[in-house]
Amino acid sequence: MGKTKTTRYDVAEYLRTPEEMAAYLEACIEESDGDAAFVAKALGNIARAKGMTQVARDAGLSRESLYKALSGDRTPGFDTILKVVHALGLELHAAPIAN
Repeated sequence: MGKTKTTRYDVAEYLRTPEEMAAYLEACIEESDGDAAFVAKALGNIARAKGMTQVARDAGLSRESLYKALSGDRTPGFDTILKVVHALGLELHAAPIAN
């Protein structure tokens, strides 16, 4: 029996439309359990799907600082999150918690 060859899964390869990106971000926020770094990493995956250079330019950040902010190793400031969300062409919304 031969060896099974596997490749690393990269979610950014599957985020093609704004609708897919928004659904992915919403799912990550729901699953984050308050972990802001997890949400930042999700934004990083979306930014890679769109192209980090363009997202950095649109957010008014350097490419290097964008990579650091969205690495999942740190929690970026809320102002950075808002800039990135806007640069990605997404919106944040609030809704009451369903009981």
